[in-house]
Amino acid sequence: MSDPVDNKVDFGHISSNEDGLAAHHGTKSIATSADPNIQEARARGLQPPAILANLTPEERLVLEAHLRRKVDLRLLPMMILMYIMNYIDRNNIAAAKLAGLERDLRLPTNSTEYQTSVSILFVGYLLMQIPSNLFLNKIGKPALYLPACMIVWGVISASTAAVKNFGGLIAVRFFLGFVEAAYFPGCLYYLSCWYTRKELGLRTAMLYSGALISGAFSGLISAGITKNMDGVRGFSAWQWLFIIEGVVTVGIAFIAVFVLPNFPRTTSWLTNEERALAIWRLEEDIGEDDWINSEEQTFWHGAKLAFTDVKTYVLMVLLFCFVASGSVTNFFPTVVSTLGYDNVTSLLLTTPPYVLCVITSFANSWHADRTGERYWHIILPLIVNMIANIIAATTTSIGPRYLSMMLMVPGVYTGYSVALAWISNSLPRPPAKRAAGLAFINAVSNTSSIYASYMYPNSAGPRYVAAMSVNCMTSFIAICAATVLRSMLVRLNKKLEQGIQVEGAINAAPGEAAQHGFRFKI
Repeated sequence: MSDPVDNKVDFGHISSNEDGLAAHHGTKSIATSADPNIQEARARGLQPPAILANLTPEERLVLEAHLRRKVDLRLLPMMILMYIMNYIDRNNIAAAKLAGLERDLRLPTNSTEYQTSVSILFVGYLLMQIPSNLFLNKIGKPALYLPACMIVWGVISASTAAVKNFGGLIAVRFFLGFVEAAYFPGCLYYLSCWYTRKELGLRTAMLYSGALISGAFSGLISAGITKNMDGVRGFSAWQWLFIIEGVVTVGIAFIAVFVLPNFPRTTSWLTNEERALAIWRLEEDIGEDDWINSEEQTFWHGAKLAFTDVKTYVLMVLLFCFVASGSVTNFFPTVVSTLGYDNVTSLLLTTPPYVLCVITSFANSWHADRTGERYWHIILPLIVNMIANIIAATTTSIGPRYLSMMLMVPGVYTGYSVALAWISNSLPRPPAKRAAGLAFINAVSNTSSIYASYMYPNSAGPRYVAAMSVNCMTSFIAICAATVLRSMLVRLNKKLEQGIQVEGAINAAPGEAAQHGFRFKI
């Protein structure tokens, strides 16, 4: 059994000069903190804690590999499985449409009621993201908080089967988005509390593979339910879709409580040496310790730092345009059905693009982490996406159209996971700032799904010229935003190389990082 979490280990926290002032986490300055671990860290400077000081480089590598493998096995498979269910529960309304939802709820096919039921989820989704991430950062217990939210959204998703009209569908979808908002930005922050910058891109891609895998398997599951369960026990196929997937979500959430770690300081199944190394890795990578305790985290200080950093807004434009370009996935079964096949075949045809995207996303993120490069790994897939949208908008031939559909999903999401990691790379510390920045950027980026829901009416098929044109334009704007961010980071790196303190609105080189080789990933 690992040592309990309250054992004292001499690792700690290095202060930062985030805004040219004494480092603050909330209203309390670290310089006056009574925490002996923090005082010890300030005294030793950017040096390893005593429990690690006598390790040889070879022993350090072995211990770090063991730690990383231990965390990977507990954290990543469960997070991916949870995200699969998160994405399925959010987007299964697209499959439900083909399974008779519009017919049974008497939604007029020539009205915008179905599109509204899709878009209303994202209203709830964006409202809760920042408060949720700041709360998660405050309590430091993701292994409890994220599964608890998952149980609630699973119950809400399953209850969709009971709705009888448009009003009930709108209410359920709003609250589903409100609760689901906790998961994805929470996971992005969660990963950044365990992994260094060079490890984060691949892990982010692994997390986002949950969405891509769900896109692949959702079509298969929906096809099976639509074909075999319509009318079973008096329920329509679309009702079984919500019931089965909601119940599975709740079951997985209960298991997750016993599998997931918390943050490095609050995970009980790490040994003292492993815990010290988990914290030191992040401190060494950036020049500042990460999550310390709930007293050191405040809601508004982190939000203020995020909102006064210009990089936050450039990243916001980048991610907004990414999500806008990928809005087609919310209606992918409908778009694929324009090829002219029956509903079951159309659902099956949605799977190959997601399978291809999983492969390209992993390969791209692995190479981005291996090389430390971000910019080209983001813009090249976006160029592919622009080509795919142009093909889709200009032809009605089955072969070229399905080729465009095969390229659309990889064209967006191959670079998207690298862009997500770029947020944490560019807004690294303090953790409250990173939590607020991740949530704010993700919330704003998803507002595109509100208007995008109205770009795919049945009457616009099969080419959906307006939607494909907008997707193409937003991909181009994303390329421009990435170019602006890269130029900003190059300029900041030049200042760091000259020993100039990076301060003010454009600032993410905390503490002693500049003197110890910290550079922004470009």
